[in-house]
Amino acid sequence: MRKILIVDDDQKTRTLLKTYLEKNQYEVYLAHNGESFLAEFNRYADELSLVILDVMLPDTDGFVLCKTVRHRSNVPIIMLTASSDETDRVVGLELGADDYVSKPYSPRELLARIKAIHRRTGMDSAAAPRYYRFVGFTLDTVERTVTDPNGNLVPLTGLDFQLLKYFVEHAGDILDRSALCEGTRGRDSGPLDRFLDVQISRLRLRLNDGGKHPLLIKTVRGAGYVFSADVTSSNA
Repeated sequence: MRKILIVDDDQKTRTLLKTYLEKNQYEVYLAHNGESFLAEFNRYADELSLVILDVMLPDTDGFVLCKTVRHRSNVPIIMLTASSDETDRVVGLELGADDYVSKPYSPRELLARIKAIHRRTGMDSAAAPRYYRFVGFTLDTVERTVTDPNGNLVPLTGLDFQLLKYFVEHAGDILDRSALCEGTRGRDSGPLDRFLDVQISRLRLRLNDGGKHPLLIKTVRGAGYVFSADVTSSNA
């Protein structure tokens, strides 16, 4: 059974989500503030399949917790935000969150986001290959890591990893902005569409693929982007 840790300072919300998600075959741990969240995270970190962070908490904020989690783990993160400000969402994604849900939301919507992340991270697809290799790099879909040709870990946020994973899974295909947004965030391009260009530029730098003429992630004028490297996949 997949285990999810949720931090939200509203008791009714916590209780509602726990009841709803447990009915859908998830094991749920709850926290009411940053301190209790960190205690639970330290206890269950290696067992969690997903973390849900409320942005506004009484003793800290979800961004601080997101940064802390990402320093220690690649577990998928969903941010809950009551703000309509695009900046909050972009900040969360830059810190390593995998998705966000705006308040008010329904438990059904959140469940859909959870399932989408589990599909994208390979947790709902046992037949999918574990490793993707290209020009000396290795992407591990289980550990959610990327190593360079020298065997060193490449520092990627959760969203960076999702974007690269989507590229290697569709190597050689021209991917437009809508496809990339849907493939990495499970939603159509919207307010965060402009963030995609920044994210791709950052990913290129992480892969030493920057400069005027990138070799791995190429821009196709008027059409989108294409991952041009040869990619092989395996389970060993």
